[in-house]
Amino acid sequence: MTGDLDRDTAMAALAQALPYIRLYRGKLFVLKVGGASASPDSIRRLVEQIGVLSEFGIRIVLVHGGGPQATGLAERLGVPTTMIEGRRVTSPETLEVAVMALNGTVNTALLSACRAAGLPAIGLSGIDAGLVRASLRPPLPIDFGEVGDVVSVDGSVIERLLDAGFLPVISPLAAADDGRILNVNADTVASALAAALSAEKLVFLTDTEGLLEDPRDAGSTISYVDLEGLEALRESGALQGGIRPKVDATRAALAGGVRRVHMVGHAHPRGLLIEIFTNEGAGTLIVRSRADLSLAEQTATVVP
Repeated sequence: MTGDLDRDTAMAALAQALPYIRLYRGKLFVLKVGGASASPDSIRRLVEQIGVLSEFGIRIVLVHGGGPQATGLAERLGVPTTMIEGRRVTSPETLEVAVMALNGTVNTALLSACRAAGLPAIGLSGIDAGLVRASLRPPLPIDFGEVGDVVSVDGSVIERLLDAGFLPVISPLAAADDGRILNVNADTVASALAAALSAEKLVFLTDTEGLLEDPRDAGSTISYVDLEGLEALRESGALQGGIRPKVDATRAALAGGVRRVHMVGHAHPRGLLIEIFTNEGAGTLIVRSRADLSLAEQTATVVP
């Protein structure tokens, strides 16, 4: 009897997932994983889910941050860390630490996990082949130091890698036209890449299970929100700290033509797959307006 129930459950899950599998086959998703999501267990779970998406014919571009790793390395080296509104102030010494943490510790860990899973990943940064062109952020009203703003993205670099069968794993370091290395917010890089590549989805793997209606209540996850709802959340004070850059990146991605943005908790062992392949989801779906939702999504989501 237990075997029959398990089989029935599996068949029901496949039946629900099948329309999404057909819809997304051949489409491109940009996934952004933060440094807090880069523990060995979290990386393994993420790469396992990426493997499933790849088997279903979905093309994946993985962008990562590395804030906690950079902070930890800076502490060991005696380099002070300063954060303003969720963004790191990058002194020349901090930039050296960021290069080591991003292109070394985090990128290598993700590539290693992909190797173990049999995924043909290749690591690069925004500096490689002129992928991300950036400019030094003006020092006013806040001087963030060696921090860059994205000027443009050369999507052809990634398209050639994807066409060759590789899974790009990208750190957010970029360079100005004179070669000056700049630290760029990983959420911003992921958003710009998603727009440049006409991605079907941009997915942020987050510390919470999605956007929270009440930042003090981990159980107040919002299943669905549109731009109007995002503005209401901002006015209510619900968008605080590190979530702000993600919301800014979400707005930019939607304005750039990305159809859907998701925020999913990295701690859920199958959260990414549940969010992509079920009506109920496991995090927050963000679209420009309710009209952008399919009928199935509209009947399954909860509008704040």
